[in-house]
Amino acid sequence: MMVLVVTACPAGLRGDLTKWLMEVAPGVFVGRPSARIRDLLWDRTEELLQQGRAILVYSTDNEQGMEFRTHLSDWTPTDFDGLTLMMRDTRAGAGTARRNTGWSIARNARRARRSHG
Repeated sequence: MMVLVVTACPAGLRGDLTKWLMEVAPGVFVGRPSARIRDLLWDRTEELLQQGRAILVYSTDNEQGMEFRTHLSDWTPTDFDGLTLMMRDTRAGAGTARRNTGWSIARNARRARRSHG
């Protein structure tokens, strides 16, 4: 079994993928191609997907029963004591938004009204 999720997918790539896989939702392709076809589809995806992202999950004979591949994604498969985990790059400027800490503006305004009235 294989699941391929793509974003910003050009029409030509979508056509190539639907020859071998079913598109069950926009940008989500599922199927059971052979390993050779799966690798060829992944190569084609990397070739045509210039600005979009892709994540491939496919079943294999290991402890987890699956493996991952990514293309231009913030998430990268990382080996952790024999298990493959998806790790997100959290370095500054890696596409993650800065979390706002502290009280909200509305809460501060309510508190100011209560103390003045």
